[in-house]
Amino acid sequence: MLYNMSGRLDTAHRKMDTQSHGDAQRHLGNGHASLASPLKLFGQAKKRINEIFQDIKAYSHETEAFLTGISADASVVTPEEVTQVKAVRDKVSGIGEVLARDHMKVAFFGRTSNGKSTVINAMLRNKILPSGIGHTTNCFLQVEGTEGTEAYMLTDDSMEPKNVQSVRELASALSSVKLSEDSLLRIVWPKEKCNLLKDDVVLVDSPGIDVSPNLDAWIDKFCLDADVFVLVANSESTLMQTEKNFFLKVNDKLSKPNVFILNNRWDASVSEPEMMEEVKKQHLERNVAFLVDELKVVNRQEAEDRVFFVSARETLISRTHQETGTPTPTGSLQEGYQARLFEFADFERKFEECISKSAVQTKFEQHTERGKTISSQLKAVMDAVYDRTIHCKDERSTKKSETSSRLDFVESQLNLLINEIKDKIRSMVEDVENKVTRALNEEIRRLFLLVDEFDRPFHPDSNLVAVYKKELHVYVEEGLGRNLQAKCSEVVLRGMESAEKEMTERITPLLPDDTRQQVLNCLPRRDFEIAYRLDCRNLCADFREDIEFRFSYGITSLMRRFLGPRNAHTPLRGYTDYNPRPMTPQTPVREAVPAPVVDENEVMLTVLSTFSSRSTIGVIVVGGLVTKAVGVRIIAVVGALYASLYIYERLAWTNKARERAFKRQYVDYATRKLKLIVDLTSSNCSHQVQQELSSTFARLCQNVDSAKTDLEEELKQLTKETAKLDEVASKAKLLRNKAGFLDMELDSFVTQYLKHTT
Repeated sequence: MLYNMSGRLDTAHRKMDTQSHGDAQRHLGNGHASLASPLKLFGQAKKRINEIFQDIKAYSHETEAFLTGISADASVVTPEEVTQVKAVRDKVSGIGEVLARDHMKVAFFGRTSNGKSTVINAMLRNKILPSGIGHTTNCFLQVEGTEGTEAYMLTDDSMEPKNVQSVRELASALSSVKLSEDSLLRIVWPKEKCNLLKDDVVLVDSPGIDVSPNLDAWIDKFCLDADVFVLVANSESTLMQTEKNFFLKVNDKLSKPNVFILNNRWDASVSEPEMMEEVKKQHLERNVAFLVDELKVVNRQEAEDRVFFVSARETLISRTHQETGTPTPTGSLQEGYQARLFEFADFERKFEECISKSAVQTKFEQHTERGKTISSQLKAVMDAVYDRTIHCKDERSTKKSETSSRLDFVESQLNLLINEIKDKIRSMVEDVENKVTRALNEEIRRLFLLVDEFDRPFHPDSNLVAVYKKELHVYVEEGLGRNLQAKCSEVVLRGMESAEKEMTERITPLLPDDTRQQVLNCLPRRDFEIAYRLDCRNLCADFREDIEFRFSYGITSLMRRFLGPRNAHTPLRGYTDYNPRPMTPQTPVREAVPAPVVDENEVMLTVLSTFSSRSTIGVIVVGGLVTKAVGVRIIAVVGALYASLYIYERLAWTNKARERAFKRQYVDYATRKLKLIVDLTSSNCSHQVQQELSSTFARLCQNVDSAKTDLEEELKQLTKETAKLDEVASKAKLLRNKAGFLDMELDSFVTQYLKHTT
């Protein structure tokens, strides 16, 4: 074989020898017999990484919404975590936009007129870029694909599409309209017209590196994101120092760039076949030495696979006529062109493998690492939220259990206390009732002393007696009340205070601390007083005094003394009180009232009438017998003594005597009336004590009920919070697991695409 120096053409020539038709041989050289393009790997990897980042984006939005929804609870999520997730969301969105724009970029550099534009046109199978003799390309040209059907051009200063034909005027160095050397014209070409562009490959043509000193600016602007660099050299000359210097600068900016060297115009070697092998060997050795020894980007074996000897002009002619289905003009292809076509196709194959691997590595490795960092950050946030949620849930559950136990304890203790305090109040009420009964009975027995101490002017006039009686009512009521208070109130109040203190001490342990202090401050009450409601004025309203003079030894007094108040009237009035028993029931007789007052004059008249009407003769006989037996003198002496006694008593019946009689009658009457209300008064006092103690206990129980209500509300709130925290924990766990799943997806991507390409 003639062209087997690179070791790549033996198989191609064997295939070519088996073809009998020239067009079939050209068809093979144009790359249509190759297997599936390695560029598909980049498309598959790009599609997969975009899907993963779409999931990460959705996950970040879901995480943000979740954290924002629970951000009110600072014990579960912190504001810093919410801010961090929002920043991650924005970062993911930015990465997604970059991934959508990511493509494989190959930059073509070389000296002026080395055929860079022709090489690109040959790869695109169409004469898109201006090319020709001399300095043709005046600025940077970028060819990229579009899903549309129309080609157009974009400039740096405008995003308005322009006619693609105008590229020859703007980009050609021969045109009168010249752009600056670092300007960029973007040629957007329909993907359906070029398989290379379908796989997101962007080709960048450049002016000659020997026409401008601004190489550093070029590198910074157009080379830093390139995946492959193609040095288009002129096979009619050796590799120039200008070309080496440029790529040495690129090597300084980028770590081990992927560099291919195309020795273009190799069809010129046909004119000197005897020197072809030696020249090719010389070019190969120098190119390999540059890649291995100076750039140090590959080893020697790899370097030999990066050097190619091609004719871009012949490839472009062959492919354009093949695409249009027209025959190739005679003389346009030199002898042995099939080998050069295969070499160009081999370059494209190696280039596609290299750029695909390089682009996947350079474009997606960093994004994969950032994706793993993002998933790790979100997983860490979800881990922290989950741990805090579980901790808060455990705290709420513990507190809920304690609150439930506390509520049960309060209810049981309150029921027990209610029964005990009721028994205590009942016992104390009975004791108070007994104390008041004993004290009131004792005061009734001593009533005469209290009445005797009443010192007000007394006059028998009925109006003045009424005033005296009214004041005496008030005095007796106040005196009895005062004495009862002295004997009962202090003891009862001490007992009540002790009972209230005991109730408070028993109740307060069931109350929360703040309520407990309030109860201790306001209980027991100190303003309670027992009211002894005797109401003597109404009780003794029926009292009728008798302060008329009564001779102690008068006939009426003697008869009352010996016969009693009721029977004394019968002999005096000459009739009895006997009445036949009535045939119909009679109404009950009211309480006996004092015997009607009998006047002495009336008695005397009654006696005289009796003597005169009934037994005058008998009395005269008896008197005569007595006089005869005793004697007139003795009867006169007795009569004188009787009259003296009457006169004495009459003279002694003063206002003072009337007052004593009034008080004696009042004491007797009031004693009878007060004895009737002893039970009522003691019951009333005990009822007051019962009401006071019950009211105090009710207030204490009300505080306990309020505390129970608070505990029940707290229990409900804790139940609600526990359920909510349970939901938050489940969601946080789910999101944490999603982060782990996304991390696994990224690991799978690394294994499938990144490790596979290394």
